[in-house]
Amino acid sequence: MEIQLTHNGKQYTANLHEPLDISIPLEHDNTPIAFGAPAYESTPLKAGSFIGSLEEGSPVNFYNLRINPHGNGTHTESVRHIDLRGASILETLQKQHHIAKLITVRPQQKSNKDLVVTRSSLGIKKQDLQDISALVIRTKPNRKTKKTKNYTNTNPIYFDHKLLNFLSQHIDHLLIDVPSVDREQDGGKLKGHKAFWQTNDDIALDKTITEMVYLDNKIKDGLYLLNIQIIPVVIDVSPSRPVLYVLREA
Repeated sequence: MEIQLTHNGKQYTANLHEPLDISIPLEHDNTPIAFGAPAYESTPLKAGSFIGSLEEGSPVNFYNLRINPHGNGTHTESVRHIDLRGASILETLQKQHHIAKLITVRPQQKSNKDLVVTRSSLGIKKQDLQDISALVIRTKPNRKTKKTKNYTNTNPIYFDHKLLNFLSQHIDHLLIDVPSVDREQDGGKLKGHKAFWQTNDDIALDKTITEMVYLDNKIKDGLYLLNIQIIPVVIDVSPSRPVLYVLREA
């Protein structure tokens, strides 16, 4: 199914039968973990002699799920994650379709050995962010272990707050393939989150951050139609399923 759309006066086409799912599936004991969160679990309900599992002889599967969205796989969060002025992710993400650009970056290594994505390493300019509302960033090295890695106490790649302040001026939705825009241990400063959501100025209540996506190396840098899917949960964050569709100028 091919659609045509108009964005900022330009005509594009996208094939909705060719989705590129960049979320990490939630699978029992086989998903990434961050910040010491317990692993995602899916277990059958047990009540008396009833065990909600077809494998155990039940007529139905009837499973409980245990998940910490911030610590288990792909998730999308609102400013409510760090600021009481924010709304839930369900209230915040009112629009699910966005024009997005995918770019790949190799972080800079600092003197303390931290790997940080900066504006210079990203090589981003204002004109690169014209006509888009979302930016998807793939970090190198890009290994499949991102889909199952336990990031706890590994000090993974993070983002410079000055870059995030710049991005906030031009986009509404940021998607990254690491657990957080901020350093794993930063003493609660959260300088990156605060910079993107502008919490010290005119707070950006409508912006979202999606973390722990996974972009196969076969997916090329470029322009896409982005669909961010969440569950209707009234908290600051939801497990999410961002999907890309290649955009071509008509």
